[in-house]
Amino acid sequence: MVSDILIEIVTAIGRFLINPLMYIAILFAVLLGYSRVKQERKFFNRRIIWGWTELIGQWKYGWLNALLISLISVGLGLSVPKAFLMILIAISAVALVLFFINALSPIYMMGLATLAMWLMYHYNWTFSWWKISLEDVNLLDGSIITITILAGLSVIAEGMLIRRAAMKVTTPRVEKTKRGMQAIVYRSRNVWVLPIFFVIPGDIIPVDFPYWPQFTLGESTFSLVLFPLVIGFSKITRKELPALQLPKIGRAVLILGQLILIGGLAAALLPIIGFITLAIGAVIRIGISIFYALQDKTDIYAVAPSSKGAIIAAVLPDSPAEKMGLLAGECIRKVNGQAIFTENDLYEALQLNAAHCRLEVVDRNNEIRLTQHVIYSTDHYRIGLLLAEQRDI
Repeated sequence: MVSDILIEIVTAIGRFLINPLMYIAILFAVLLGYSRVKQERKFFNRRIIWGWTELIGQWKYGWLNALLISLISVGLGLSVPKAFLMILIAISAVALVLFFINALSPIYMMGLATLAMWLMYHYNWTFSWWKISLEDVNLLDGSIITITILAGLSVIAEGMLIRRAAMKVTTPRVEKTKRGMQAIVYRSRNVWVLPIFFVIPGDIIPVDFPYWPQFTLGESTFSLVLFPLVIGFSKITRKELPALQLPKIGRAVLILGQLILIGGLAAALLPIIGFITLAIGAVIRIGISIFYALQDKTDIYAVAPSSKGAIIAAVLPDSPAEKMGLLAGECIRKVNGQAIFTENDLYEALQLNAAHCRLEVVDRNNEIRLTQHVIYSTDHYRIGLLLAEQRDI
């Protein structure tokens, strides 16, 4: 039995490697990186973040969440119909191809897949050419319970990723305000892939496997599949710095995931609760997106040129500015004792002492601090700072 399960795990990994959704997601991440670098060069004449950051982050930040969900999924035997995963592949692929990044929230994807399954069950639809048949889509046999629980766990993972990883590929761009001035807005576009082990009806693991309680689907044997769950998030921030706003969005989504999880557990008592939970969860997720989108429908910008000094738009990675702890949105009043307002002012002030840099900075809390750093010949000639100022676009 143990050897059969090990073979099944290897087979599940093989199914993962031939899943077209994984390769579509990889290609999408490459395109995101390319378009971001192109935008950065357009507005700031240089690349700010490495072009492969999206692709690396796609796999780097979600693996722990995927592991935890897999342990819960397999440990409790949260089996799902094969049709559910196949429909999920189709919906996710369409969203990626159409560039609907925000549609890749798990509550949308799993909710739509559940709706599709219900329609197939209700109207007796079958798709034999894709090996999806009516016998796989009976939601009244317990699968709505497991789907809702897995949706809750996935939305929790989404919230954690937004809080902790969305800032990794946030990049500035110049935008003209309604008053004809220029300000800085920040765009964050992320697509994460979570390789999750799901339990599906099969012929390897028997229902009476020791120490394996499960939510049954009326089946007697089960198999494993390693599935690439794709989660997307896109946001443009204006009024508030992304370092402040994105954690708020992530926290709201995290709480939503916990509520969906509770609804999934309650569905064990009454399956209709699962359907209601998925529907209400999707509506609330839309509401979260709309709420924060409306906050940025304003002519008030967190980062814009100021008469108080030079406002930091971005800090280049591994630069002297980053080592000094400088952050986007902070205001530099003086460099080496000289007042500055533009990048040219910054460059001229740095020449006053080519080996050392002393800055007077007003931080995000409007408090003044002094910082300094030794400048080496290999360092960026503007110590790695991009400033908000009037520029041709």
